Formats: sequence, structure tokens, C-alpha cells
Amino acid sequence: MAIVTNALITALRPGFSAAFERGKTRAPSQWKLIASEMSSSNKSTTYGWLGQFPKLAEWVGQRSVKSMAEHGYSITNKLYEGTVGVARTDIEDDNLGIYTPLFEEMGYATATHPDELVFGLLGKGISTLCYDGQNFFDTDHPVYPNVDGTGTAVTVGNLVDAATKLEEQTPWYLLDVSRPLKPLIFQERTKPEMTAQTDARTDNVFMSDQYRYGVRYRCNTGFGFWQQAVCVRDALNQTNFLKARTLLQSFTADGGRPLGLGRGGKAGTLLVVPASLEADAIKLVDLQLINGGESNPCYNMATIVNCAWL
Repeated sequence: MAIVTNALITALRPGFSAAFERGKTRAPSQWKLIASEMSSSNKSTTYGWLGQFPKLAEWVGQRSVKSMAEHGYSITNKLYEGTVGVARTDIEDDNLGIYTPLFEEMGYATATHPDELVFGLLGKGISTLCYDGQNFFDTDHPVYPNVDGTGTAVTVGNLVDAATKLEEQTPWYLLDVSRPLKPLIFQERTKPEMTAQTDARTDNVFMSDQYRYGVRYRCNTGFGFWQQAVCVRDALNQTNFLKARTLLQSFTADGGRPLGLGRGGKAGTLLVVPASLEADAIKLVDLQLINGGESNPCYNMATIVNCAWL
């Protein structure tokens, strides 16, 4: 039986930390495929430049400076935690091996936390506002005739719904990730850190007879440009895929300039699906031959992302 001393408790931390880090490396993180990572230095960060797609014009005379319409889209950081209690009796009885998988699982959960936030928000895009005051996936996003966001807007949609039985349709998504800014934003205020409460004089040791180890993380996620994403609540088939791709390619910035989206091929276009649609997605874009030997017109048009968090 081990004698529980401060030196022993201190010696346990490197092992628990190593297990935590191993768990982080084993996580199949996907969020960076669809979200740009942004650092934050305050409680919240405002992205006033959203809605502005920069362009060049011929330089004749002095520079032409336009005051762009500013959008007050803010992402407020949230505080997240995860805590593991280690019983003092397990330390006394040299029974610490049972905690190694638990700390690895904590590391895994920490590494996949951005995935849960980012893809969870994508799945809520039909009912969550973005920078222009509309839901990220909507039928009436305003697009203005002038590059500075003035004039009478026309409305454009990036949501394709089935004609009937909408409640039975599983949403899937076509995203353009070829530009420097991706369709979603993952904002990080602090890096995740594991801390320990191991002083035997603290209340948790006295009252609960356990030492505590916890992760602290400040971050949040939000939407970037809606023009880089299409949501389809209809069957995942060739007709609807090509319809979504054509819609993605048709989007323009304010002023009518084509954005050139959806033309990046497999590397620049993602087909994001839940597990229930993966087989349909594979048939659609990963098989070169279909129907007993016919060429597949959608072959290699997108990379499939099968996400557990949708």
C-alpha cells in the first residue's frame, strides 16, 4: 500500500498528463476542413468585415476608396470544462492503472470538442443567424447591386428543400473550402489546459476523499460567408447534387462579381454527410463507373466528409 504524500501526488501528474496528450493525438479531428481558426483576445470578437469580398480595379488617377457596409457579427467566447476525480483510496492501493484510459478519453474529448461545436453549428445553420441577419442556410439572403453594399438588394437562397415530406429528409451539405476563409469560424480565446487540485487540505479531498484533475477551455464557433455553403434537404442523388453545385457556382458578391465557387474540384469542394448518407455519397462521387459500366459524371467532384457530429 502506498503512503499518500505530496511528493507522490506531484509525481502522478506527468503520467496523467501523458495519457491526456495521447488521447488528443488519437482523435480523428475534421473541423479544420470546414472552419477557419481565429484567435480572440477579448470576451467576444466582432467580424465587421464579413460580407466584403475584396476585388481589384484598374488604378486610374487616385485610389478609389469605398466605405463598405459593416456587419456587426460577433462571436462570444464560452467557457468549457471537463473534470476527473481520482479517489485517494486508489492511490493508496496502487490502483491507478484504471485512470489511464479515463485521462486518454479526456484528451480525446478535448481534441474533438471543436468538431462537436463546428459541425454542430453547421447542422443548426437552418435556424441560426449569420452576419447578414438571415439564417446561415436561408432562401432570402440579400445581395446588393453595388460593391459597397448599397442599392436595392435581390434575394438569393442557399437552402434547397424537397417538394414534399420535408420532415423525412436528412440534410446534407456542399461546401466550398478553396478560399482563405472557410465557411465556418472556430474562435479560440485560450488553449485547453489541464490543471490539478491536489492539496490534501482542500474541501474536495477532505469531504470527498478524492483529488481532481480538470481541463479548462475558452472558445466558440460561428459562421463565415454563407455563399460558400449549400444545404439540401432532399435525396442525395445525381440530380440534386448537380443542382446544389450549380447553385454554389452561381453566387456573386455585392456588385455582381462572380465568386468562382464550387469549381475547385475534389480538393476544394466538400460533400458533408451524416453516417446514414455515406453509402449514397460514395456512389455519387467516389465511383468512376456506375450502372454496370457507365461513366459517372459526378466522379471526383467533391471530397466526402462523413461527420458524426451532424
